[in-house]
Formats: sequence, structure tokens, C-alpha cells
Amino acid sequence: MRIDSHQHFWQYNDIEYDWIDGDMSLLMRDFLPQDLIINLHQNNIHGCVAVQARQSLEETQWLLSLAKEHDFIKGVVGWIDLLSDNLEDQLITFKKEDKLKGFRHVLQAEKAGYMLQPSFIKGIKLLAKYDYSFDVLVKSTQLSEVCELVEKLPVMNLVVDHIAKPNIAMQQWSGWQEYISKLANYEHIYCKLSGMVTEANWKTWNSNDLSPYINHCIEKFGSRRCMFGSDWPVCHLASDYYSLIECIDVVIQKENEQVKENIFSIAAATFYRINLDSK
Repeated sequence: MRIDSHQHFWQYNDIEYDWIDGDMSLLMRDFLPQDLIINLHQNNIHGCVAVQARQSLEETQWLLSLAKEHDFIKGVVGWIDLLSDNLEDQLITFKKEDKLKGFRHVLQAEKAGYMLQPSFIKGIKLLAKYDYSFDVLVKSTQLSEVCELVEKLPVMNLVVDHIAKPNIAMQQWSGWQEYISKLANYEHIYCKLSGMVTEANWKTWNSNDLSPYINHCIEKFGSRRCMFGSDWPVCHLASDYYSLIECIDVVIQKENEQVKENIFSIAAATFYRINLDSK
């Protein structure tokens, strides 16, 4: 089974999706399972992980309802208030949801120090207690804080979304590569090879622009801790679905079947506890 470890669904409105500005007008519509499945079938992808795009419990419940309706949605990464006084009670209630694999908070939009506050760290520790993963959505400028955060957490499933968003268009390397290397030393941390095309030049990017970043992540994390994610539908700002897969194929060389299997299947299945035999 080949898995897309990172995509979104939404029913568009300009209040909840105010991050979609005029340059992203093609995203100003609904994107639902029936839209994604076409891309999956055409590219031999058998399952996906739906990741939150709104910071509300309603979003989590909605994604879970979609996962019950569509078997190809193999997992959900929802949102929950990690600062809530009744967080533990909510997590206990959610344990009945088999497809709920973990949670995410949009840390890239928070001020410096947010992720290091004791109440937030306590919340992440509760996720670990109830065997939930956490998707780390940050920009490259926040990686020093992520390293501090990891030092305060137990060994648990953590994954860096979108390779931490280096500015590929400006060929950012210094700083990003050192912190990625440091995070890769923790064997419980994974990395999503996702969201790269929208950090590159949307109109002119090619595999040569992305290859140093992909290769560095694979070299440091190993291919068994690097997973393909399309970031659909956001990826459409810069790429069609096929070109994302083709880019990774080109970089890792198509003949390297074990690395390819790790990135497109095993890493995501291991991290999100997905049964690869259940197509």
C-alpha cells in the first residue's frame, strides 16, 4: 500500500481560511474526498492521512466522519486544545476512534516561546500518555525552539511537517540543515517530505531545486523515517499531484526500490500505525 501522509479537506469560507489570500485564489473552493481520490487512483496511491486545517474540535470530528465514510482515509491528524484543563478527559473519549492517530497545532503562527510554555509541554506529554502522535508544523526559523521542546518531552511519535519549511526559493540552507541534523539524531522523530514546492518558486521550480533538501533529510533521518506527503490541495499552487511523486522518484532514483518503498509506504504506516495489508 502506498500512502500519502499529508493532505487536507475543507469546505471553504473566507473566515476560517483567512490564510488563503489573493495569490491562492484557486484554493477558494471546497476540496473533499471525491476530489482527492481521482489523484490517488491516477498515481497508484492507496491511502491517505487527513490533517487538520482548522483549529477546532469540530474539525477533528468532521475529519473522523469523512474517514468513516471513505476507507481510503487511513488516518486522521486532528486538532485539540493542548492548553485545556480537561484535555485528558477529551483524549480518553477520543480513544474509541481507531482512525484518530494524532494531533497538530499550527505552531508556525504562534509567537516565540509558545511551544516552550509549561502548559503546552504538559499537553504534549498527555498525547504521549495516550499513544497519540504530534505533527510539528513550524517554519525553519523556529527549529531552535523545536530542539528545546524535544528535550523536554518523552520518547513519542513526533514528525516534522514540510521539512520545517526552509525558504527554498531563496536557497536557504544555513541554520535549517544544522537543526534538521540535530533533530534527526532522535530516533523517534520522523520527517515529512511535503510542502516543498510551495516554499520554492511556484512557477519555475524543478527537482534540482528540491533535491538538496530531500537528500539531506533522507541522509540524516534515513528513508524509513521520511514519508511522502502531497500537502494536497495546497500543492496545486505550484504543482500537480503527479509531479510531486515524479520529483521524489527522480531525486532518489527510480531503481532504488527499498528507499522508494520506505518513503511511500513503510515510514507513514509505521508512524501512524496503518495496516499495509488492508487496501
